Amino acid sequence: MTAKAIFITGGGSGIGRAVAQYFARQGWRVGLADVNAAGLAETAALVPAGMATTYVMDVRDREQWAQALADFTQASGGRLDVLFNNAGIAAGGALADNDWDEIDRVIGINLMGVINGAKIGYPYLKATPGSCLLNTASAAGIYGGPNIGIYAVTKFGVRALTESLDGEWAADGIKVRSLMPSFIDTPLLKANVSGSNRSVREAVTEGGLEITPVDDVAKAAWEAVHGDRLHTTVGKTARRLAFAARWMPGGLRKQMRSRALLR
Repeated sequence: MTAKAIFITGGGSGIGRAVAQYFARQGWRVGLADVNAAGLAETAALVPAGMATTYVMDVRDREQWAQALADFTQASGGRLDVLFNNAGIAAGGALADNDWDEIDRVIGINLMGVINGAKIGYPYLKATPGSCLLNTASAAGIYGGPNIGIYAVTKFGVRALTESLDGEWAADGIKVRSLMPSFIDTPLLKANVSGSNRSVREAVTEGGLEITPVDDVAKAAWEAVHGDRLHTTVGKTARRLAFAARWMPGGLRKQMRSRALLR
């Protein structure tokens, strides 16, 4: 039988790399896409020989999407069991400090990149029985805190798209799921907070929040693909935030406003 196949954006590092390794260990063929050619090569070297195909690709480029998915599904025997829309960049700081280029880039990669993947990947998913579109959202898609406004916009958008397509694609037999991780130990934490000389990692640590191992996300991705939950939270912070947003929205709002006053 033809091995199952997963196509992963942001596969050159972090969550994408960990998910590629996890699924490859289960015998899946892996398609890896990223703008970082060196990172792609490193990830490919970590999975069994012959099980990975790499694509240097910008998720904002629809022609690159179309070419990569056509090539990958040809190599996989026509299968696209999972399309993992994972590529994303970090952005922090107050909206007043975010420049326009940064705003456009974050929205282009984090949100439009996911929309591009979903629309272009749809026919391949529809043609593969039991397929799944898996999107990386974020705990920032549960509640928008201060100084992450643009990032939160994109992750709320990914959450909304996931919920919409869950209903829209049900008749086609395509599962649609999202991951909502909190702060994960990936290279994204090295990014600087706008208007500050601190990294995201430093800001998280100073805020007393935990950083979750990336392998936890890979396991959650496997469970999301094979389970029934629409959104899967990953990490203590994400779970606490989801609980507070549902049961203590007033208290959560007060806490977020207090954090903003301490900036």
